[in-house]
Amino acid sequence: MKTASNTLSVNILKRGLVRPFDQTPSTILDLSFIDCLPLFRINVKTLHVFKHGPPEATKVIRQALSKALVHYYPLAGRLKESNQGYLQVECSGGRDGVWFVEAFSDCTLDSVNYLDDISKSSSNNLLPAETDIDSVVQMQVTQFACGGFVIGFIFSHIIFDGTGAAQFLSTIGELARNVENPSIIPVWQRDFFQTSLQKSNIAASLPSPPMPSNKRLEQANFDIPLGKIQQLKQEFLRVSGGNICSTFEIVVALCWRSRTRAIINYLNKSNTTLVKLGFAVNCRNLLNPPLPKGFYGNCAFPMTITAPWESLVQASIIDVVKMIQEAKAKLPHEAAKYFKGDYLNDSENEPFSNLHDYTALTIAAWVRLGFNQVDYGWGPAHPSCPHTRCHHNAIWHYGIASFA
Repeated sequence: MKTASNTLSVNILKRGLVRPFDQTPSTILDLSFIDCLPLFRINVKTLHVFKHGPPEATKVIRQALSKALVHYYPLAGRLKESNQGYLQVECSGGRDGVWFVEAFSDCTLDSVNYLDDISKSSSNNLLPAETDIDSVVQMQVTQFACGGFVIGFIFSHIIFDGTGAAQFLSTIGELARNVENPSIIPVWQRDFFQTSLQKSNIAASLPSPPMPSNKRLEQANFDIPLGKIQQLKQEFLRVSGGNICSTFEIVVALCWRSRTRAIINYLNKSNTTLVKLGFAVNCRNLLNPPLPKGFYGNCAFPMTITAPWESLVQASIIDVVKMIQEAKAKLPHEAAKYFKGDYLNDSENEPFSNLHDYTALTIAAWVRLGFNQVDYGWGPAHPSCPHTRCHHNAIWHYGIASFA
């Protein structure tokens, strides 16, 4: 039995800006209302593991990145604040760029179990280190002695969501494979909201998500066997008279009920009766008209479900799945109200600001974003994941956050 090392040595070979391959516009672009929400003012860190690659893989990816920035030129720009306090992207016509790091490790990916069990400090070495360069996108390619490589990718959530980030990396992959033009043409179009909402300054007035005082966020990983999921799907099919449910709904139901059972003592002591579940839903196709294919900005609506904790902990998983499906059925109506600006003067019920306390569980699904379809010419990645963990044997693509 092979034991993975908990540490990983990485040597930095070269670092600097990668600029667009051709001339790009010099302009200032407005961001959407959702882009500017406080909870998106974070950098998302991901690791993407590839088992195979030639010695020139880093050079190929760097050149493809430069070509991709011609199409995605705002990603080579810099965030700025307008005189009215709105965030914008300043595009310099190619003078700025993406921060890019070339690195090497004399380990093999197999020897570190494809990053499954390395320490966080070691995995940090696979990401670009902090610099004074305020690049909205950063990338590090670390080649391993076995010929495989890891891409550490950092992006500002202000610029795009997970779907947009995967689209950008897919374009780099296509250009690395010598495809002449991207199969998906990127679309900026950040003015898709009602005018009253787009031009309001409500985003600046919303508070940043609070962090509990004197609390430290801990990371935990657990597996839900596929056999268990299939069993529950079959039970739901039988009990509901032929209706089906998704893997996502099963996983969410299991997590929400289990987490609520785990915090019962806190709920009793605080006299809290309601618990909340939240997950973001891609709304690109829910708008009227739908956003065009290629849109890569933030376009999500937070689905929130509230239930008395006493009934939730006693419910069957089938009942919890039904509760989730009923809430999802209301999504088009709720999202339409939001995008029309119905919450403009109702910050207390503003959907993006009510999931930041101990009674709330927030779940993010990575399974359909497209990161695992990215191919630079030597095969797609192992499961890609948020920086917190790289477990390739589990259902790694569900991220669960709560103030526990």
